[in-house]
Amino acid sequence: MYRGKAKTFLGDIQPGDKVQINQNKKIFQGFLMPRSELGDDKHLVIKLNNGYNMGFEIKDITIKLISKKDSQRLTEDELPIDKNKKFVSIIGTGGTIASKIDYNTGAVHPAFSVTELTNALPEIKEFVNIKPKLLFNVLSENMTPQHWKDLAVECAKQLNTGATGVVIAHGTDTLSYTAAALSFMLKNLYKPVVLVGSQRSSDRPSSDAAMNLSAAVKVATSSLGEVVVVMHGSLEDKSCLIHRGINVRKMHSSRRDAFRSINSPPIGEVDNRITFHGNYRMREDNKKVIVDDRFEPNVGLVKIHPGFKKNLLKYFVDNYRGLIIEGTGLGHIPSYLFDEIKRGCSKIPIVITSQTIYGRVDLKVYSTGRNLLGLGIIPGKWMSSEVALIKLMYALGHTNDLDEISKIMLKNITGEIPDSSCVNSFLM
Repeated sequence: MYRGKAKTFLGDIQPGDKVQINQNKKIFQGFLMPRSELGDDKHLVIKLNNGYNMGFEIKDITIKLISKKDSQRLTEDELPIDKNKKFVSIIGTGGTIASKIDYNTGAVHPAFSVTELTNALPEIKEFVNIKPKLLFNVLSENMTPQHWKDLAVECAKQLNTGATGVVIAHGTDTLSYTAAALSFMLKNLYKPVVLVGSQRSSDRPSSDAAMNLSAAVKVATSSLGEVVVVMHGSLEDKSCLIHRGINVRKMHSSRRDAFRSINSPPIGEVDNRITFHGNYRMREDNKKVIVDDRFEPNVGLVKIHPGFKKNLLKYFVDNYRGLIIEGTGLGHIPSYLFDEIKRGCSKIPIVITSQTIYGRVDLKVYSTGRNLLGLGIIPGKWMSSEVALIKLMYALGHTNDLDEISKIMLKNITGEIPDSSCVNSFLM
C-alpha cells in the first residue's frame, strides 16, 4: 500500500476514500486506489468517475477528502429510492466484473459487493433505482446447474415483485452457459434479464466493467422481454452489443469485444441510446414469470479428434444420462465408433454438434452422416455445443422417453434453432 512520502502526503486518507485532486488548475474526482507493494512513494492513483485509473505525482497536486470509504457502503435498504424512477435489480454472482486485484499477490479474485459496484457507478443511479443483491460470489468456472436454478428463482422473484428488469453480473468464461440455462428455465418471460460481465477487473485502467454495466442497466429498462447478454462491441469504448442469450459465445480469451452472436446477428446496440435490429421479444409487464428448473445435470460433452478412443465413448455412454458429441464439419464421427454409437443410442440420447461453431449440422450430405442418422443420433442443427448441452439437460429433466427427447431437441423452444443461418453473422 502507500508508504513513505505518499503515506505522509495522504494523512488520514485511505484507499477507497473519495477524493478531489487539483493539478494545474484542473480538478479530478475519484476513489483512491491501492498501490502495489512494488510501487514507489512519489505517486498515487485514483479511479475516475468514468471507470479509468489515473496516476499523479504528489509534488504536482493537492488533495481533498470528499467522503470516507465507510460512509459509501450503503446496504440494500439504505440505497436512496426515487419513486419517479424505474427499479432494476442487480444480482451479483462473482466474476471479473465484481473482482479486484490483490495487490499483494497480483491475482484477481472476487471481492466487490454489488453495492460497492453500483456505488462506483453513480451515473446508473441517476436514471434508475438500484436494488443490489449478492446471490453468490464465485468465479464462473465454478458455476454449477444448481447455481443456475438458484439464479432463475431469484430472477423470477425480482421480476414478479416489481422489478422493471434484472441485471446479472457474471464471470465471462461460462456466461453463455448460464444465459442458455436461464433462457430455458424462465417461462412466460416478458421482461429483460440481462447478463453482463467484463474482461478486465474494475480496478484496471482498461476495464470494460463500467461501460458494460451501464449499458446492461439501460437494456434492463427497455422494451425487451427476453434473456440477453450485453458486452463490448469493439475494442474501443464506443458501444455495447445486445446478444440473444441462446445464441452467444465467448470467442476470445482476453479481448474486450470477446462475445459474438452465433448463427444470428446481435439484436441491438447500446451507445447513448438503445437501437434494436430485427425481431426481438417485446416486454409485457402484466405477465408472471414461472421457473421451470427441471434439469438433469448428468450430461456429458466430448470432442471428436483424430485417434479418439472408443473406450472413452463407452465410458460416457455407461456413466451419463445423455451425451453431446462435437463432431467434425457437418457433424461427422469416425466409422470405427459406429458400433458404440449404436449401442449408446439404444441407452441414452446422443446429440451431435459441429466443431466449426458457425453453420449447421447436416447429416444428409455425406454417407457418414446418413449412417449416423440410421444409428439413432440426434442432429444438433444450428445449436452450439453449450446450448445443446443445456437443452439436453432440460429435455432429460422432463422425460426419459428417447423418442420424446429427440422431438424436444429438434423443436425450437426459445430461439435456439433459427430458421436459417445468417451469413453476416460469420466472424471472419
